[in-house]
Amino acid sequence: MTSSVFTKKYEIFRELLVQHRKDAGITQQYLAERLNKPQSFVSKFESGERRLDLIEFLNVAEALQFDVCKFINQLEQGASK
Repeated sequence: MTSSVFTKKYEIFRELLVQHRKDAGITQQYLAERLNKPQSFVSKFESGERRLDLIEFLNVAEALQFDVCKFINQLEQGASK
């Protein structure tokens, strides 16, 4: 069985995270500083090298100031295409 990291839905999840970061005009380095993590943490979850757990995702959403419910709706719409 293939890990969910490699599903189309997880790919869309990662793309949405990158899109929200870029739309906010925030670099990986600055996001990492907001999260009190190294820049490699952001690079790895954006590239799919590591997964985010729920708490980490919520922390990223807070740092980027996006609405989690809207994000999930975007994810579901993107995955249904």
